[in-house]
Amino acid sequence: MNKALLLGNEAVARGLYEAGVTVVSSYPGTPSTEVTEAVTKYDEIYSEWAPNEKVAFEVASGACIAGARSFCAMKHVGLNVAADPLYTLSYIGVNGGMVCAVADDPGMHSSQNEQDSRHHAIAAKVPMLEPCDSSECLNFAKLGYDLSEQFDAPVLLRLSTRVSHSRSLVTLSDRVEKELKPYVKNPMKTVMMPAMARKAHVVVEQRTKDLTQWADTTAVELGVNSIEYNDKKIGIIAAGTSYTYAREAMGEKASYLKLGMVNPLPVNLIKEFAANVEKLYVIEELDDIIETHCLKIGVSVIGKERFSLLGEFSQDTVRKALEQDNPPFVSFDEDVPPRPPVMCAGCPHRGIYYALKKYNLYVSGDIGCYTLGAQAPLAMIDTCICMGASVSSLHGFNTARGTEQAKKSIAVIGDSTFIHSGITGLIDIAYNKGISTVIVLDNSITGMTGHQNNPANGFTIKGDPTTAVNLEALARAVGINRVSVVDPFDIDGVRAVAERELAAEEPSLIIARRPCALLKSVKHNPPLVVNKDKCVGCKACLQVGCPALYQTVNSDGKMRAEIDLNQCVGCEVCAKACKFGAITKGE
Repeated sequence: MNKALLLGNEAVARGLYEAGVTVVSSYPGTPSTEVTEAVTKYDEIYSEWAPNEKVAFEVASGACIAGARSFCAMKHVGLNVAADPLYTLSYIGVNGGMVCAVADDPGMHSSQNEQDSRHHAIAAKVPMLEPCDSSECLNFAKLGYDLSEQFDAPVLLRLSTRVSHSRSLVTLSDRVEKELKPYVKNPMKTVMMPAMARKAHVVVEQRTKDLTQWADTTAVELGVNSIEYNDKKIGIIAAGTSYTYAREAMGEKASYLKLGMVNPLPVNLIKEFAANVEKLYVIEELDDIIETHCLKIGVSVIGKERFSLLGEFSQDTVRKALEQDNPPFVSFDEDVPPRPPVMCAGCPHRGIYYALKKYNLYVSGDIGCYTLGAQAPLAMIDTCICMGASVSSLHGFNTARGTEQAKKSIAVIGDSTFIHSGITGLIDIAYNKGISTVIVLDNSITGMTGHQNNPANGFTIKGDPTTAVNLEALARAVGINRVSVVDPFDIDGVRAVAERELAAEEPSLIIARRPCALLKSVKHNPPLVVNKDKCVGCKACLQVGCPALYQTVNSDGKMRAEIDLNQCVGCEVCAKACKFGAITKGE
């Protein structure tokens, strides 16, 4: 058998290939993005980036109703967007199998909240599997389709940052082609009007009972749920990466009930394990789902009284909570300074923020690289809620505070996020006669998640040319008459347009268009240089927040600006900030 060392996300993609999946639609979101990117390597699978997670889930739903095995992937907050079709497809069921991978982000490495997606599985009454390593990512992805088709339900595959982005060994198998199942018109099953939905709900509740029985029996036979007895003084119930932490921390000092199916949870298996250990712990990141289930079925456990509801766990977390001796670890005499993320050198968003900072505006922010503009020294973002909220929440803010405030407020949103869910907010502004000013930061890519194409840049997931959304025409079509395009590196031009549009008594859209500095197609200018004789050390250039800029002490003991030639791309924003002409073009 062939073996490979794969990321968890890559292993999921391989599982889709081996399971005979033919349709994949997703929206990029860390830590789930690489699943769909890895799928593009398999020509047998149609793959696409959808405008948002709701659309992606609906595309996969339509494909499974058509009789194909389908898939979609998203991060935890993306499942909020896709919740509407998820909850109803649970009632409808499937034809071909459907799996949706949702990647949680404990520790919020790249997210605006910590959210436990198991709640969605419980509320939607659908089965959820949770792998602990890459091997299980592959196997559980395949198992998900068998479960989906056996129990007539979409299946959720719960990933996490550590599982998605860690590597382990997997065993590869050949692809098993699945014929397209016949589609038979059946409105009683697939049209969820109230009369049909009431009957479907009865089926769903019975399905949950059947799945609980499966979790207690077949899941054990398949090794999805498993018991490992070692020292019975301590028993641990865990799933996913929490099981891995516990196993590595405690070794054979504890016995384990490892859960691969986390919804619905087994009943008899938990009672059996509890009866054979002296003290029983539940270790689970984020919320107390398993713990609450145990208490509900009459099993006493120790859980969140020892383990936090916050953040990621670790082997050390487990040892301390179980009052075990900690092994020695390496310590450093000096504190390592933090390195918060910053906008890259040459990022076009920097020019917009620097140009507008002088106006002391209220800035309604959104999700993307430009959110980093909230940090000093730019410190421009006032709010950041969720994808697309910058536009609609600005309308609410201005409606509450009046016209004069609207002339001192803007929304900023990226091109991909605008397509995702900003358009509807803009329609709301136009339709309800708002006067808000929205700036689309069009950098021709989905930047924060690693350069994925989107409907606004004219390329498919595989880089093939396709139609591109014309943002100017779109804005006018929804009722925005004032549409301007600016170069974010043209500081004076940005200010002139912003002043004009903020003063207008009607809504406006400004498109700040310049591609991301990291795109391979972008050709940069030579790096800038500092004239040490002209530099007075005023630090004005540092206010643009570029990582290529720093200060050093000259031989005369005075501070002077320096430019890292390896990072500088010659955007000249810092040169325009210098009042002494000390920063000039290089060769």
